[in-house]
Amino acid sequence: MRILVMNPNTTVSMTASIRATATAAAAPGTEILATEPLWGPESIEGHFEGYLSAAAVLDRLATLGTPFDALVMAGFGEPGREGAQELLDVPVLDITESAAQMAMMLGHAYGVVTTLDRAVPQIQDRLLTAGLLQRCAAVRGTGLGVLELEEDPARTVDVIIETAREVVRAGAEVICLGCGGMAGLDAEVASALGVPVVDGVAAAVKFAEAVVGLGLTTSTARSFAPPRPKAIGAWPLSRHLSSVRAAGPLRAAEFSAQTSDI
Repeated sequence: MRILVMNPNTTVSMTASIRATATAAAAPGTEILATEPLWGPESIEGHFEGYLSAAAVLDRLATLGTPFDALVMAGFGEPGREGAQELLDVPVLDITESAAQMAMMLGHAYGVVTTLDRAVPQIQDRLLTAGLLQRCAAVRGTGLGVLELEEDPARTVDVIIETAREVVRAGAEVICLGCGGMAGLDAEVASALGVPVVDGVAAAVKFAEAVVGLGLTTSTARSFAPPRPKAIGAWPLSRHLSSVRAAGPLRAAEFSAQTSDI
């Protein structure tokens, strides 16, 4: 079984940490591939960057050319998952719904610890759309930007723990780490809090293994039927970007994102 894990931003170091967490969670015999878009924002901290990322991720998926059995989308509360479900004929899991679903199996109410406060409404909207908000006690931001998570790992863990304590006081019995950039921090946070902590990347990998193992995939009966054939001007972009990258360094006015090998 091969699971592709897609980092929605273009920060290669974050892809590496997401890959490591996914690999650690995977069962023997499961191969983890990980990559990011060829273009787009280096981090996602709002709707504008989220929609740019969704287009870039779909563009990357449309031109990847590497076979896989399931896709895990590693953005918490970001758009684009439904588009991938229409585009692909394999199961598509995202870390937001996977983390919340697993948390609800472990306690009556769960809570989410994320990055900036501005991400809170976006996550709440995603959980509401998925029918998962009713059992969410609270969503709290740490005040750390996505890229700040990697700057001082010890401080990052301390701030997450402090914020998670507020979420527990609000009634959460399980904590979800609300950013792909927090991948791999669940054990430290759980040890300090004394409650289960769900890493969305790990949860999505395990759900993907289960769905593939059962021989199931996304229903195409209605909502996620394949896109209807039609002309889409100047898309996909990644073929052009790949040829530009092969020709040498990009000019400052061009996209400068780098992509990791899968």
